[in-house]
Amino acid sequence: MGVKSSAARPRAVRLAGLGVGGALLLTLLAGCSADSIGAKFGNFGWPGPGVSLQAHKMYDLWIASVIAALVVGFFVWGLIFWCVIRYRKRGDELPVQTRFNMPMEVLYTVTPVLVVAILFYYTAIVQTSVDKLSKNPDQVVEIVAFKWNWQFNYRDGVGSTASTTASTVGSSDVVPLLVLPTGKKIRFEETSKDVIHSFWVPELLFKRDVFPGNTRNVFEVTLDKEGRYVGRCAELCGTYHAFMQFELVVVSPQRFDQFIAAKKAGASTPEAMAAIGFTGDQAFAVKTKPLDTRRQGQSWYQPQTTAIGK
Repeated sequence: MGVKSSAARPRAVRLAGLGVGGALLLTLLAGCSADSIGAKFGNFGWPGPGVSLQAHKMYDLWIASVIAALVVGFFVWGLIFWCVIRYRKRGDELPVQTRFNMPMEVLYTVTPVLVVAILFYYTAIVQTSVDKLSKNPDQVVEIVAFKWNWQFNYRDGVGSTASTTASTVGSSDVVPLLVLPTGKKIRFEETSKDVIHSFWVPELLFKRDVFPGNTRNVFEVTLDKEGRYVGRCAELCGTYHAFMQFELVVVSPQRFDQFIAAKKAGASTPEAMAAIGFTGDQAFAVKTKPLDTRRQGQSWYQPQTTAIGK
């Protein structure tokens, strides 16, 4: 029995080493095709690959982390079932209760530390990349939040001392449009007129709070996919927080330049949208609706009832 047990230990260690090596290899391979693997499995709960270069990095990190966790999980489950089968009860005699395997103990200690260290390393790299600011962004947009809408100011430089060259503001009747180009470094500078809000476009896989006062939160994105996307306030800011929406319109750099030129010439946002080919209903928000103002004359929860007080 002693010879058989001692011979089985190195074999178990070799199997464990092969399992860890296979897990690392699968993790590396998974990172090379995160989009295809994620798409097959519903992105593992993530909203999707996103529409910016920064979002793609976060998405890749998420998919690789989930795959690594699954690989480690299957490896551990395999060891558990192997031990259950290999060392199942074969009689009434109890096995030695003080026996241990030093290589296995070291493996169980070192492997989790390595996994955490690797995840921390890549998380720090992605976070640094997402928070990185360029010296000369291609476009600066000042985000001004207020109860319960948005104002977008296109600026000619960075900082609070820069000038606004064009602007669009939302109202209870019109959802504001934030038109931006692809392939350009876009810096957002956020400020609030009243309480804390939060600027969030789900497809950016990123949000950042908007503070009142002198604090100006700043971040940058580089968009790489044209389209129209709903933006929201992600910080509870009052009664009509849920209706504080906007629409991000991502267009080519050429169309963006035409849009800004039209705005600078005095055109309204719908007129500027028409100048770049978005006519009719397309000149307004198409992904969301304006704030419903029926609360002013009717019961909010019963839209078909008569006016309050009558």
